[in-house]
Amino acid sequence: MTRPGDIERILSWEELPASVREIPEGYNPLSDGVLMHHQSDWIQLCQDHDLCIAEKGRRTGITYATALNDTITAASSREARGDNVYYIGDTKEKGLEFIGYCAHMAKVMAAGMANGWRGIEVFLFEDQQPDGSSKQITSYRIRFASGYHIVALSSNPASIRGLQGIVNIDEAAFHKNVQAVIDAATALIIWGGKIRIISTHNGAKNPFNQLIRDTRAGQYSFKIYKVTFDDAVSNGLYERVCMIKGWTPTPEGKREWYERVRGAYGSNKAAMREELDAIPREGSGVAIPGILIEACMKEIRPIVRLALDDEFALRGMEYRDSWVADFIRQKINSLIDQLNRERRHFFGSDYSRYCDFAVFNPMTIEPHLTRRVPWFLEMRNVPTRHQQQILWHIIDRLPNFACGAMDATGNGQTIAEFTADKYGRERIIEVTLNDAWYRDHMGPFVDAFEDQMMDIGRDADVLNDLRSLERIDGIVKLPNIRTADTKDFEFKRHGDSAISLALGHFATRSYAGGPIEYQSTGRKRSFTRIHNFMGQ
Repeated sequence: MTRPGDIERILSWEELPASVREIPEGYNPLSDGVLMHHQSDWIQLCQDHDLCIAEKGRRTGITYATALNDTITAASSREARGDNVYYIGDTKEKGLEFIGYCAHMAKVMAAGMANGWRGIEVFLFEDQQPDGSSKQITSYRIRFASGYHIVALSSNPASIRGLQGIVNIDEAAFHKNVQAVIDAATALIIWGGKIRIISTHNGAKNPFNQLIRDTRAGQYSFKIYKVTFDDAVSNGLYERVCMIKGWTPTPEGKREWYERVRGAYGSNKAAMREELDAIPREGSGVAIPGILIEACMKEIRPIVRLALDDEFALRGMEYRDSWVADFIRQKINSLIDQLNRERRHFFGSDYSRYCDFAVFNPMTIEPHLTRRVPWFLEMRNVPTRHQQQILWHIIDRLPNFACGAMDATGNGQTIAEFTADKYGRERIIEVTLNDAWYRDHMGPFVDAFEDQMMDIGRDADVLNDLRSLERIDGIVKLPNIRTADTKDFEFKRHGDSAISLALGHFATRSYAGGPIEYQSTGRKRSFTRIHNFMGQ
């Protein structure tokens, strides 16, 4: 019976992953110019510091560089700062790949091993569980004449505790229990252990990303090294791929290879940014990462809010019309005066009567084709008659009014239809918000943020509304959940400004007419809330 630690067998070269077997026989990572600049920088960081994090794009060569550094360390004597090395990957295959890289390095360096060159040993590692029991795990090991070894272990966090030496946690964000792995690893610091946490991102809420955020905030002593796919390409990744594959590198080949890698993600640009550009997604289905939304929030701009109580609808019609006219005069006309008289204007309007906010936003197309939103109007619990009163007043006065898109779903159909009757259906697009519309038109809206072609005001609620958009079954739309409003916590939001923005963007894309010169002719009482917000 094989006991823990005993050699079960020697792993054959054919059992290693193709990424290891494809390395040319004469490929010497110690030769000058073979390692890319970022690989050398990462090795230097690991030599200078005990606690290191690699925040990386996929297949950028960080794990390979780590294997080289660790093979040299394990083959070195105690006097030369040799040490044991442990590798914990998220899958068994990753462990095989790492130990294969180390075996290749050892052969290149002709490092002597105990009992001669025995290759990669397959053995049982006794993993002590938190309840005191033990579990035997098939693991891989290379033993060196220095007395040190390299071991590729399971990702079970219990196997990390008690290890002494250098511990590499690869693709940490993808371990089954990420937080437990990180907690177990950081416990090694007490006994002077060295920790390398390496990973691509797996969502903004993943503990790996939180560890990076906390480290940058000064809560941990890790040193962070970030390398993206584009960094690796600039440092010669394509040329290394050609070397391994036996291709002849050419500028045309590099361009085609680069576009093929990025194009493999198709329309899932959030996954591409996460895996190649080290920008974490904010959830498994989040359509627009917050970092891209914030980049489009150029400055603080006005948001006017009208929130009425239920008693307003009980007042006489003449009173209500007069009150709203006074609100328009005091709060709306100043916004209209701010509009650029030289630009053609569009708008988006998302309807709501009770639970959510009705949101209206004008939009212009700037000379460089950026869609600019000068302000927002938010209305809650405002009767449809008075929403129409406010909207028509604004539309009458929009400079060079081209067209607008209105939510005509459910009860919104009435005000959208009346507005189309007044201004013409070539100018007012009545939109039924359903999966078919979202599928056809939300893609270009998301692309506008990814390409930084939106220009909106800086506001926490607008940011949260846009972040609420999710990719559900391949369609970008709002889930059936509501978020708290940051200005009035008793109110809830359902991505309201995100829909008005999407409708406005749709209007700018739908308009095909020429110059328009249409113009139409066109007091404060307080049982309500009227707010001017200049961003949050």
